[in-house]
Amino acid sequence: QVQLVESGGGLVQAGGSLRLSCAASGSTLRRYAVGWFRQAPEKEREFVAGIGYDGVDTAYGDSVKGRFTISRDNANNMVYLQMNSLKPEDTAVYYCAADRKTYADYVSRRESDFGSWGQGTQVTVSS
Repeated sequence: QVQLVESGGGLVQAGGSLRLSCAASGSTLRRYAVGWFRQAPEKEREFVAGIGYDGVDTAYGDSVKGRFTISRDNANNMVYLQMNSLKPEDTAVYYCAADRKTYADYVSRRESDFGSWGQGTQVTVSS
């Protein structure tokens, strides 16, 4: 079982940037696809971005495509989410999660496919 911890959240003005980090322990992250999800107050959690176990395949939610970039450093058990051109509607708690399966052959967008979750990091974008 892999344990995940997010960091890098904070308060930023609209148009600004943040980089979120997802650190893994307990098991090597390099065997798992990883996704970033977010949940705003009174809204359902939504898929933001995902990356395959080897970093080749990526996927993005429509609302962040072209602004956010997911990447990973398997040597250091880390996954990152670079967020540029932030908007107030990006305000949410951001979670990273690892796929239930090792070496998954596609990047899932479904919450139910992810078995290990971090505690979340708050991102607040002011207008």
